Amino acid sequence: MDLKSELLKSIWYAFTSLEVEQCGKVSKSQLKVLSHNLYTALNIPHDPVALEEHFKDNNNGPVSSQGYMPYLNQYIVAKATEGTFNKEIFDELCWTMTSKKNCKPSSYKGLCSQRDCFKLFCLFNLLSEDRYPLVIIQPELEYLLKKILCAMNQEWDGTLLDDLLSQNSALQDGMSIWEFLEHLSAGRLLHVENKEAFSLAVDDVFMEMYHNIIKKGYLLKKGHVRRNWQERWFVLKPCSLTYYVSEDLKEKKGEIPLEEGSVVENLPDKEGRRCLFCVKTALRTYEMSASNLKQRVDWMQAIQTVFRLRAERKSSLHYDLKLNRRKQRETFQRSQSNQSSNNEPIADEKQPSAPEQQGETESLDQHIESIIQREVEAKRKEEEKHEREQLQAVQNDLRKQLEEANEARDKMAATLTEMEKEVQQQKKKISELELTQQKLEEALNTQIHARMEEDKVRHELERQLAEEQKKLAELLLLQGQMVTPAVRSQEEVPPQDSASTLIPPTNQQPEESSRCDAGVRGNEEVEQALPTHDPPTTFSPTQPNNQPAEESSQQSTEELGTQSTATLILKQWKIQLNRLMKPITPGDRVEHLPVKPTCPRQGQALTSTEFITKVQTGITQEKGNSFNPSQLQEEEG
Repeated sequence: MDLKSELLKSIWYAFTSLEVEQCGKVSKSQLKVLSHNLYTALNIPHDPVALEEHFKDNNNGPVSSQGYMPYLNQYIVAKATEGTFNKEIFDELCWTMTSKKNCKPSSYKGLCSQRDCFKLFCLFNLLSEDRYPLVIIQPELEYLLKKILCAMNQEWDGTLLDDLLSQNSALQDGMSIWEFLEHLSAGRLLHVENKEAFSLAVDDVFMEMYHNIIKKGYLLKKGHVRRNWQERWFVLKPCSLTYYVSEDLKEKKGEIPLEEGSVVENLPDKEGRRCLFCVKTALRTYEMSASNLKQRVDWMQAIQTVFRLRAERKSSLHYDLKLNRRKQRETFQRSQSNQSSNNEPIADEKQPSAPEQQGETESLDQHIESIIQREVEAKRKEEEKHEREQLQAVQNDLRKQLEEANEARDKMAATLTEMEKEVQQQKKKISELELTQQKLEEALNTQIHARMEEDKVRHELERQLAEEQKKLAELLLLQGQMVTPAVRSQEEVPPQDSASTLIPPTNQQPEESSRCDAGVRGNEEVEQALPTHDPPTTFSPTQPNNQPAEESSQQSTEELGTQSTATLILKQWKIQLNRLMKPITPGDRVEHLPVKPTCPRQGQALTSTEFITKVQTGITQEKGNSFNPSQLQEEEG
């Protein structure tokens, strides 16, 4: 069917939907709106000047189809070019305009949905006769219903259609689109149990006949660069073979141009692939693999059909089939008319031989029918044998795949068991590591607390040591200040007899001599710190006056007492200092020094003022207990 005839059929429905009172005429304003919509749908530039000039006559009334047809042919249909617009959108525009007025609501409530009605409208226009009003005759209607049932995998049963035509004789000359939709939706043409299956079947037939899809399905294709096999969804049209990732047609992967000079050939099995064939074009060769032999034959025959259509300059397979069916009907009608015209005079001349002719005709028909039945039976047996072989091959493949799947499942089960064991072992190790980590964290926290305590004790000992060193420095300073006046007083004393100096009084206390011995055995550092004294002079018995000797011995005794006291105090502080200077190691228990009961602050270190006061008090008491010659004389007296 040429493009002009297809467009005029849809425009005719749009025009008749605008008729005023069914008079066959449409107002000019409505025709202007329709023309603008047609310009937009056909992707044609608008020409408002030509539209105004065409309708500027004095007649202000409505325009008939004969008055609108010249403008339509000249300015709209003649400018439409195939491939520059979407024909489905154009038909949907015309369907929307005419369905609102002519389609009954009952058509949408039954078997057909609104989208199904639109697709059936497009298929009806494709198969309808080229005369107006548009109708579809019985052979074309049977062809359409058979295609729908074949898509649903059902067999054709023409009893419903025969009953409908016998009940309504007006439908024998043809059925309009509205009558067709009403009877089909009401279930008077087909026995359909599943509405969804019917919608899918209508969609398949619509894609095949309306969009000129000759064949579609999955094939394995070998890559041109990577040379690997990938499964693709192929769609064969009269101009090309397009392949997509999947059947949703969302991602297009490529297109094979089926130009003149292209051929399709069988290929031997290779690389573990079967049912191979290729399409050779001028640029490259495309290798493909079908699922079985039947699919390969079907695809090769379909591609050969495309080559034949291109050679005959035809763009639609189903339009070509429609023309062939129409030619067959016309030939059959002419033969019937000729036979009827020839049989009438023969019947008049040879009336007695009519039964013999009838018998011969019946025997001939029976003979022809028997031949046809034998051929059909032979073909059926061959097809059954071929199908059995295919089923056996498929069964063998499935059995092999099942065995491989079972082996893979067993291997997977064993692998899963080993992995589960490994998982259990890893969980056990993780739990042990977590427990070890917890114990280590506890030990680390304990060690940190112990270290903090040790640092605290060490800081306290360092503070005490600093205080003791400070006190020692003050003590040494005080000792130096106390020793200096004693040395000076000794230097100022005049020399005496050695005997009087050397021999002490008899009534001297043993405590003082012991203090002197202890002072002599003091530390070398204390001896170096103390000044050296001259040896005492010998005692002279010829000394006339004993008073100076007594004063000298008393002074010497005081000096010795002072030195011994200072030596003892220094020795005690050195012992304590040596204890404090002992190296501190982590974790050692601190041993506290015993506190003397005479210490003003027991268990604590003395401040500098308290220490000086204590030392001065001790010295004063020792001075008070030292040897006094005057007291000895008083006792003797």
